[in-house]
Amino acid sequence: MQINCTRREFVAAASVTLAGAALGGAASKRKDNAMMRIGFHTDAFNSAYWSFEKCLEWAQANGVHFIECGLIDGVSWIHGLGYQPHVALYEDPLLLRKKMEKYGVRFSQVDAAFPLSGRDGPLYGVPYVLKSIPWAKLAGCERIATTDGLHKPKGLSDDEAMEMMKRSYGQIIEVAEAYEMIIDIEVHGYFTTNPDMMEKMLAFCDSPYLRMNMDTGNTFIAGQDPVAFCDRFRKKVTHVHVKDVSKSLAAAVRGKQTGIAVSHCAIGDGINAQNIRKVLTILRDIGYDGVLSMECEGAGGPMIEKSLAWLRRTLRELSIPTNG
Repeated sequence: MQINCTRREFVAAASVTLAGAALGGAASKRKDNAMMRIGFHTDAFNSAYWSFEKCLEWAQANGVHFIECGLIDGVSWIHGLGYQPHVALYEDPLLLRKKMEKYGVRFSQVDAAFPLSGRDGPLYGVPYVLKSIPWAKLAGCERIATTDGLHKPKGLSDDEAMEMMKRSYGQIIEVAEAYEMIIDIEVHGYFTTNPDMMEKMLAFCDSPYLRMNMDTGNTFIAGQDPVAFCDRFRKKVTHVHVKDVSKSLAAAVRGKQTGIAVSHCAIGDGINAQNIRKVLTILRDIGYDGVLSMECEGAGGPMIEKSLAWLRRTLRELSIPTNG
């Protein structure tokens, strides 16, 4: 077959081909260099009444370099006495960052997940997230978790709640873009565990700073397939909560609840373990380069250490590079 084209057309076509090859090579290189980093949410030590610094000590002792915790907007007596493993916004973020560096630990994400789907979302939730953005930036954190409520909001139709959240996220993303802060929508509640609703929420703003926090346990307990959920939104995932579910809990409430505060089941011991392996495989195949944040009861250490051992072993079995 003979193809007729001018010299200019040939050079233009060749340039496009070479550019495409270069971009493909760069994408392949990013994928080849991708690494999954292990972290944990300090909720694991709520029941042990640990302080945030004691969580840093645990992370250092166990070779874990990423941590996620809740943000407290105000003063709490239990936190002030050192019995709560989270941080308050009155704590200086730069000094805290320096302290964390001494332990070899940094934030993977901070949790400002006051539910934005209810009537009080714009009143309390939006200012809370907005205040968290500059604090997180100074603390060296790149993303903030947000979410909806566990149940259908009272006094609002689904459409009304969605429209309200769209306005709220619009306000939040405007500030987040200025600070180059990723706002993750966590899979946790009435709207976010519904994949069709999640798709609409992720389209609230056309911004690279609106992304998703995948949660293997919340999707499962809500009656969804975690593997299909992750695959559908794989290009939007920037942070992952790794959470297993016990057989007894699944039998009692699966499809009736939308989220689990803390799973009282070591990762790998529950009915969701094979789903977690499949989710990790999806993330590996797309070149996910981010944190896997363990969410489970710590039992003062032993249960989360068992989870850590399972996750490390599974990553090796799946040939997934990790730093921990």
